[in-house]
Amino acid sequence: MWPVADVAARLGVTLEQRSEAGLVLWLDTLLEWNARLDLTAARTVNELVDLMVVDAMSLAPHLAHGASLVDVGTGAGAPGLAIAILRPDLHVTLVEPLTKRISFLRSVLAKIGRTDVTLVRARTEDVRASFDVAVSRATLAPERWLSAGLLLADEVWVLLAKDDAPSHSDATIVQDLTYQWPLTEATRRLVAYRRSS
Repeated sequence: MWPVADVAARLGVTLEQRSEAGLVLWLDTLLEWNARLDLTAARTVNELVDLMVVDAMSLAPHLAHGASLVDVGTGAGAPGLAIAILRPDLHVTLVEPLTKRISFLRSVLAKIGRTDVTLVRARTEDVRASFDVAVSRATLAPERWLSAGLLLADEVWVLLAKDDAPSHSDATIVQDLTYQWPLTEATRRLVAYRRSS
């Protein structure tokens, strides 16, 4: 039912069988919970796969082996949970303030057997830990997320739809990737910043 392998192929991403199974189980669970709790606005299979998986598939190959990553405002798990499934070598922390979403994420992690992924119920400004990489999608405006992310990590990824890449006096762009969501043909951009001071 879920065109996860097809999307990976279109993006040129190698998808291990274990990762595909984890993504499918997560999406199955999301579809089930979404009927009761309205966790995402996506309603079709294609919208769900594009919304929940494509950013992670595009980002995951560019992360350093064994890095610690925080996804702030992860919602139903995008992109952080998908990155954790695709890259089990990473140390992933998912930050989300809403209890119903934390309950959903806890259920998914139990189903896929990922006790190594950390869940934190908090708002962006309440996160006090330090990470190698910080990512967030649509939690804050790009400029605000970049500033907030630089307080958490040396490397911050900003996901862009139509916005221009923000600038910051303490950060330099180190990667700039453009890709297309294969099933909805929407163009997206991932920009990585490295703290310069």
